[in-house]
Amino acid sequence: MTGVGFFAALLVTLMPLSASAQSASPEAIIRDNINEFMEQLEGREAYYEDNIDELKQKVDESLEEVADFRYIGASVMGIYFRNASPEQRSRFVDVFRKTLIDTYARGLVTFDYEDIRVLDDQRPQREEDRASVAMEVIGTNGDVYPVNYSLRLSDGEWRVVNVIVNGINLGLTFRNQFDQAMRDNNRDYDAVIEGWSPEVGVDEMKEGGDA
Repeated sequence: MTGVGFFAALLVTLMPLSASAQSASPEAIIRDNINEFMEQLEGREAYYEDNIDELKQKVDESLEEVADFRYIGASVMGIYFRNASPEQRSRFVDVFRKTLIDTYARGLVTFDYEDIRVLDDQRPQREEDRASVAMEVIGTNGDVYPVNYSLRLSDGEWRVVNVIVNGINLGLTFRNQFDQAMRDNNRDYDAVIEGWSPEVGVDEMKEGGDA
């Protein structure tokens, strides 16, 4: 599995949710989306590689349906969210979203993996408005990378708010990077937002963490 491909494989579950699918369980939503999206992408990698902007648009529209970017943006900003202006909050959400779309869209046409599967044995929900779905990404070399999606029920719809990959909590990682950027830029919100470029090392994710 290529480096970008590893990240791209994680995006497969973050694709369009139909109105009927939203009434299903979080596990069923993720499982159905994997199957549906892989059918859409299969055999069209070369086309999207030559038409990357079209793929970006597709990903952008898809994420609108499932990812709660306002919630994610506030979480990533962490303690700095309260003192940010409404305009800065909104701008950061837009920048954060764009960086993910650019990264994952390019990876979707190059990733190489053996299988992506949602585990049959899922933990029961502890709260009515919170859920997690465990799955695995199987590399072509046989390596298994556990992935856990955190979902939040918002306005009657399940939306993804965080992902833990092989023990690496991406939400927490991005929050730490935002905090470091604020320290490096003397808490200049505009400078941090303008220069935002989140990084999660592929080697780090392969080695795993203890989230």
